[in-house]
Amino acid sequence: MTRQFLPTFRRPLGGEYRWCRQWWRHAEAITRLTALWHTWEALRLQPATGIATWLRDHLDHQLPILLGRTGPFAHCSQDEHIEPKQAETDHAPPGWWDPARTSRSCLPG
Repeated sequence: MTRQFLPTFRRPLGGEYRWCRQWWRHAEAITRLTALWHTWEALRLQPATGIATWLRDHLDHQLPILLGRTGPFAHCSQDEHIEPKQAETDHAPPGWWDPARTSRSCLPG
């Protein structure tokens, strides 16, 4: 992270882009960075267009999400980690996932 990714793919932090120095505390960030790493390892050795393909198809898609205003670091700053709030849910009513019911309709009632 500190030897390759951050020095290479710099963005002006603050306005449009967010970063958390404790990035490893964000499950979504770990997932996205791991996906980038795995695709990098697969594509970097392909002759001619491997790295260009990785940039276009993977990094250019993931970086705006990862560093964006609504991404996993949305509430953090370069200097402060703020634990992301997890969405809550209610349990589905009894019988909601009954196969006979779901084959008729996805809507309640």
